[in-house]
Amino acid sequence: MSGRLPTHLVVSALLRRVNDAGGLGTVLARGDADAGAVLIITSERGAGPRCLERAPGLDGQARLAATGPDDGDLQSIAEYWQRRRVRDPDLWVIELDIAQAERFAAETMLLY
Repeated sequence: MSGRLPTHLVVSALLRRVNDAGGLGTVLARGDADAGAVLIITSERGAGPRCLERAPGLDGQARLAATGPDDGDLQSIAEYWQRRRVRDPDLWVIELDIAQAERFAAETMLLY
């Protein structure tokens, strides 16, 4: 048994924290409730979208890593996560629109 919380609980906590802080957090695609990976699309007031994902660091500890297209184009990001879902139907895709979205994601996802 893994020491991590099921993915659906981590996603729920992240969305609740962002929404309680006045931001908008939505699920674009649901993955496996217990062990799905989570791709986070962050932006602030719809601008500057980028993708983040939990990944192992060089020291073995989990960290958030930038992934996907870095051109800030919503269309290319949408195409990226849709291609990822074809290969990995267990992938969760979450969109966070709030200032310091990366901080909210790190504080929630890296602790559990």
